[in-house]
Amino acid sequence: MVPEIAETRKGLSPDRAWWLRVPAVLLSPRSVFFALREDDPDDVAARSEPLLLLVWMAGAAAVLATPTAGALLDKPEYDAVLVAIWAFVAGGLYGAVGYVFFGFALFFGARLVGSVGGFRRERQLVGFALAPLALSLLVLFPVRLALYGGDTFRDGGPDEGAGETALLALQLAFVAWSLALLAIGVRVVHGWTWLRSLAALGAATALLAAIVGVFALI
Repeated sequence: MVPEIAETRKGLSPDRAWWLRVPAVLLSPRSVFFALREDDPDDVAARSEPLLLLVWMAGAAAVLATPTAGALLDKPEYDAVLVAIWAFVAGGLYGAVGYVFFGFALFFGARLVGSVGGFRRERQLVGFALAPLALSLLVLFPVRLALYGGDTFRDGGPDEGAGETALLALQLAFVAWSLALLAIGVRVVHGWTWLRSLAALGAATALLAAIVGVFALI
């Protein structure tokens, strides 16, 4: 496996090792999530830049799939440059908020079923589980642009129909992949059974649903 080879190579720095784990989490997630158990300060610090990249890319993929993005060029003040800036800024903000928000929910769910781990490890677990969603930015968005060009950012037009439905289904498949990695990560990081891991995720989901419900009533 890629991470196993990386860890056995002499002289491999923590920074290099964690950059190698970014693609490795897609193919060998257990070894990557197991590495999150390490509490050495240098190792923990080495995760920051890979996590920043994953969180930003996942956030950008999420905002570019929203109806808001699909109508940006209908506004006369927007052009291609402003759309790119919007995607960069909104993706970063969306990713950062989701990283903290979902990380806290997982921290809550894990504590509820007996975890003694900290908030940092739970949010980093979430960050690496976002790798498939981040990958979708590199895979699906170029396809959408190639098929529909500027109509990607306009309401109506040829980007609505069977093709867009297929792309949405593929986007949801990447989301499902991230959720599967999250479940694997909880089980590996905590060394729990599947039942206990799913209980923690269930508690996290319940907290998220409650928060969303409260905001919906405001």
